[in-house]
Amino acid sequence: MTNADRARLRASADAVLARLVEDTTGAARLREDQWRAIEALVAEKRRALVVQRTGWGKSAVYFVATSLLRERGSGPTVIVSPLLALMRNQVEAAARAGIRARTINSSNTEEWESVQDEVAAGEVDVLLVSPERLNNPDFRDGVLPKLAAATGLLVVDEAHCISDWGHDFRPDYRRLRTMLADLAPGVPVLATTATANARVTADVAEQLGTGAGTDALVLRGPLDRESLSLGVLRLPDAAHRLAWLADHLDELPGSGIVYTLTVAAAEEVTAYLRHCGHTVASYTGRTENAERQQAEDDLLTNRVKALVATSALGMGFDKPDLGFVVHLGSPSSPIAYYQQVGRAGRGVEHAEVLLLPGREDEAIWQYFASVAFPSEDLVRRTLDVLAQAERPLSLPALEPLVELRRTRLEAMLKVLDVDGAVHRVRGGWTTTGRPWVYDSQRYAWVARQRENEQQAMRDYASAAGCRMEFLRRQLDDGDAAPCGRCDNCAGPRFDASVSAAALDAARGELGRPGVEVEARKMWPTGLSAVGVDLKGRIPAGERALTGRALGRLSDIGWGNRLRPMLAVQSPDGPVPADVADAVVSVLADWARGPGGWSSGAPGAPARPVGVVTMASRTRPRLVESLGARIAEVGRMPVLGTIGYADGWQDRHISRTNSAQRVRGLHEAFVLPPELVRALTEAGGPVLLVDDLSDSGWTLAVASRLLLRAGAEGVLPLVLAVQA
Repeated sequence: MTNADRARLRASADAVLARLVEDTTGAARLREDQWRAIEALVAEKRRALVVQRTGWGKSAVYFVATSLLRERGSGPTVIVSPLLALMRNQVEAAARAGIRARTINSSNTEEWESVQDEVAAGEVDVLLVSPERLNNPDFRDGVLPKLAAATGLLVVDEAHCISDWGHDFRPDYRRLRTMLADLAPGVPVLATTATANARVTADVAEQLGTGAGTDALVLRGPLDRESLSLGVLRLPDAAHRLAWLADHLDELPGSGIVYTLTVAAAEEVTAYLRHCGHTVASYTGRTENAERQQAEDDLLTNRVKALVATSALGMGFDKPDLGFVVHLGSPSSPIAYYQQVGRAGRGVEHAEVLLLPGREDEAIWQYFASVAFPSEDLVRRTLDVLAQAERPLSLPALEPLVELRRTRLEAMLKVLDVDGAVHRVRGGWTTTGRPWVYDSQRYAWVARQRENEQQAMRDYASAAGCRMEFLRRQLDDGDAAPCGRCDNCAGPRFDASVSAAALDAARGELGRPGVEVEARKMWPTGLSAVGVDLKGRIPAGERALTGRALGRLSDIGWGNRLRPMLAVQSPDGPVPADVADAVVSVLADWARGPGGWSSGAPGAPARPVGVVTMASRTRPRLVESLGARIAEVGRMPVLGTIGYADGWQDRHISRTNSAQRVRGLHEAFVLPPELVRALTEAGGPVLLVDDLSDSGWTLAVASRLLLRAGAEGVLPLVLAVQA
C-alpha cells in the first residue's frame, strides 16, 4: 500500500468513526493503536489480538473495519458476543455509523429465519451471534458453514471466555476453532478482551491462531485508568456493611453498581436499600429479560442510584459516566474483579471503586470451585452410556444415568464435543468413538491457578502498597507503577462509621427469619431408566404444602449464622438457643401469615397436630432437638422419626442430579410402625422437620411417604435451604 493509499484509507476510517460517535465537527480521529489494528485487518487481512482496557475503543475498531471492508466488497462481519446487553449496545452503535447490524440469540428466536434470509441477501453488515448458537445442531450444520464461507471479518469479543484459565470460561466459545478452520483464505480475524493476564492471553492466542508463529498483530496496552480511585473498607459484619452502604451511598459520585456474590444477597441488599429510601434495582441471573432491559435503561439514564447486581451484569454493559462500583463481597479472581470495576470511570474524571470483603466470601468461592471439570471416572461413565445407547440421548434422558447435575453435564459435553469425543445432533448427544485423553495435568493446573487467584484477592484486600499497581501486576501489565490515587497511596476517602439507625435497620433486615420453601411439583424426567416408576406431575395428595426455612445458606444474614453450623466438618449438637428462637418466630409468622393455619383464609390448612423429624446421618442431635423444641412451643407431640431402610444408613445417596437423587431417596426411607399408627390417630397435618434442604427431593419423598401413610397434610420446616 502506498502512502497515498494509506492516507485515503485513514481518512475514510476517521469519517466512519465520526459517524459512530456522532461527531459533526470533523475532530474525531482514531488513536494510532486503533488505526494500527484497523489497518492490519483491512489493508493487510491479518489476524489481530487486542488486549486493551475497557473503554479503549475495541468496538470502534471492528465497526470501522467492517464499514471499510464492506465498501471493498467483503462479506458481512460476524461478531461472537457473550451477553445480550452487549448485543443491544452494539446494534445501536452500529446504526449510528450506517452499519446494518442484526443478532441471533436466545431472546429473538422468532426473528432467526428472517435474519438468516437478510444475511443471505447481503442486507446485513454485522451479525452478532451468541456463543451458544455455535453449538446448536441446526445452526452449526445448516447456517455456520455458509456463514463461514461468506464472512468478511470474524470478531471474537470478550475473547478471554475461550480460555479455561480466564475468569469466565465458556465452552461454547471453543466451537470457534471449527469456524476458524472453515474461513476462506485471507479473511481477517480480530480477538478482543479487556481483562487477560499473560497466561490467558497466550492461551487465547494459541486457540485462535493469533499466537507465536503466525503473521498476527498483538496489541496489548496499559490497563491503568486514571479516573479510578480504589479502596478497601473492612467492616465487622454484614449488618455493618449494609448500614455503611445505606449511610454513604448518596456520597458516591453519580450512579453505579453494587456487586454481590450471590442472587440471594443481591435481593437482600436491594430490599434493604429501598427500605432506607434509596432508588435501586436488582439485576441477577434470575431477573427476567424485560426487567433486565428496564434496569439497564434506568441506570443508563440515571433513574436509579445503583443496580445491585451479580456477575450477570458484566461484560458489555456500556455506561461511560458510571461513577462508582462497590463490591459487597470479594470476587475470587483479580482478573474478574478488574473486569467488573472497569465498568466505572470510562468517561468521567473520577470514579470510586470500593471493596467491602465479607467473612462469607471464601465459602462462596469454595462452592463455585466445586463445579469444576468432572473427574475422569464421571467423564468415562458418560462416554460409556452414550456408546451403549441405541439413539442420541437428550440431557434429560442422559442425566439420570450419570451422577452430574444438568448444568455441569452440559458444560462437560460441550468440551467433549470440541475435543471430538461426542457430537450434538438433533435429539441429543452421541459418541463419536474417537480416542479421548483426560488432560488431568491441565485440569489440576487450572485448579492451582484458581487457588492462586483466591490468595491474590486476600492479598489485595490486605495490601499495604498501591492497589492499582497490585491489580495491574496480577494482569501482567508491565508498566505498573503506584497510582497515587488509591486509599493506600493517597489515604482513605471513607471511614467505617455507620449510624445507629442504619445499623439497627440492617440488623432487622438481615435478622428477619423465614423464607418460603416451594414444594417439588414434578418428578424428574428419566426415572424409569433407573428403575423408579414415578413420572410427571406429583399428585396433590402426595405433595407437600409450601414450607418454611429459617434462611438461605447464600444469605448474608442468617446464611452467615447457618453456614458454619451446617458445614460438613461441624460437630453435631443441640440446636443453639438463638436459632431455635428464630425458628419459633418463623413458625409464628407462618401461622398468622397469608394462607397460614391461624389466618382463617379460605383453603388454609388445619393447625398441625404433631411433629415428624427426618433421620440424619450427620446431625441427628440437631434435628431431634429442633423437633422437640418446636413440639414444646407448639404444644403438640413428636409423632416419630422417618428412618433409614435396612442397609441405607451408610450407603451413598447421590446429590449430583435430581434423577439420581430421587433414585436413592426412593428406597432409602421407611416409616416405623409406631409412626404410621401415630399419623392415623392424630388425624391432621404434620410439621416435617429437617436441618437442610439442598434440592427439595428429600422433603418431596418423605412427604409422599407420610401422606400415603395417612397424614392429612405435610408442612416442611427446615433450618436452611441451599439456594
